[in-house]
Amino acid sequence: MGGSDSKFDEQELEDYQELTYFTKKEILHVHKRFTQLAPDLVEVDKNATLPQDKIMMLPELRVNPFKDRICKVFSSSGDGSMSFEDFLDMMSVFSDNAPKNVKVEYAFRIYDFDEDDMISSNDLKEVIDRLTGEQRLGEEDMQQLIDNIFSEVDLDGDENLSYAEFEHVMSKAPDFTNSFRIRL
Repeated sequence: MGGSDSKFDEQELEDYQELTYFTKKEILHVHKRFTQLAPDLVEVDKNATLPQDKIMMLPELRVNPFKDRICKVFSSSGDGSMSFEDFLDMMSVFSDNAPKNVKVEYAFRIYDFDEDDMISSNDLKEVIDRLTGEQRLGEEDMQQLIDNIFSEVDLDGDENLSYAEFEHVMSKAPDFTNSFRIRL
């Protein structure tokens, strides 16, 4: 049995273990990290929902240009706030043990800013703007880059990337899983 200081009983830990890519010990560590974001809230209620601004204080998210999208995609309420289970899901998907296909699915959802199940030229523009930061591309360079991306990966020529097209591209990106992770 787990130590008496555990916030979860054995059944809860087993359930979480079954639903994530974590061991029981790792789940407890994830909860510790969740608690550190807002000890005043979590100490009172282990299932407290933390507002997005608290979640984005996680060091690995603080520097991520997609932190707001990550929070929104993993938030069960859709507003960026997270319960422990939402946070555990996020940490699980970003863990080294999560399979590439799961990571690709969440990356697609994060980059699909308008949430229409396609990555459009507007979505790509937003991705590029966030990645380039203050060195934003001019309108002409931006359009050229988007056109080049679509000419390479938009297999059906509809000016959108479907999930299947996105998945195909990501299957050829060997460094993707290394960049799509948060270490415990």
